[in-house]
Amino acid sequence: MALDELKSAIPDYAKDLKLNLGSVIGNSELPQQQLWGTVLACAIASRSPKVLRELEPEAKANLTPEAYQAAKSAAAIMAMNNVFYRTRHLLSDPEYGTMRAGLRMNVIGNPGVDKVDFELWSLAVSAINGCGMCLDSHEQVLRKAGVERDTIQEAFKIASVIQAVGATLDAEAVLSE
Repeated sequence: MALDELKSAIPDYAKDLKLNLGSVIGNSELPQQQLWGTVLACAIASRSPKVLRELEPEAKANLTPEAYQAAKSAAAIMAMNNVFYRTRHLLSDPEYGTMRAGLRMNVIGNPGVDKVDFELWSLAVSAINGCGMCLDSHEQVLRKAGVERDTIQEAFKIASVIQAVGATLDAEAVLSE
């Protein structure tokens, strides 16, 4: 199991990450598609080759081909949107917020899977990428769709752990060169 290999690669000083990784994936109450779509989108967003190599095969095995593509699409579109909307928010000139984005985002309207799943994955990626505007937007859509706060928090818990594991393993790879 790739998850076990990933956990075994985590150094002793980051034991909490090892425990949290097993917990957020192994004990998640999310349905399988939401769980593994979140895992895949976050593994991509973490930008860690090791995390992605280890988690992608298991995600692919647990997702339909449509959900697999949609999770990758969520990571891709949010990589763009998070930079764009975070920058708009951080600029002190409010005029940028009134301007047309002019960026294609068709996948958000037609992701090929249940809209709630795609929104959850987009929220998790936005947590990794640190875009408050996108986090608020996706959280509001999820809440309007009846998604409980516990479910939403589960997604960003997964994001936080996967991001931390990626940062730790990538740092260890550099330090061991």
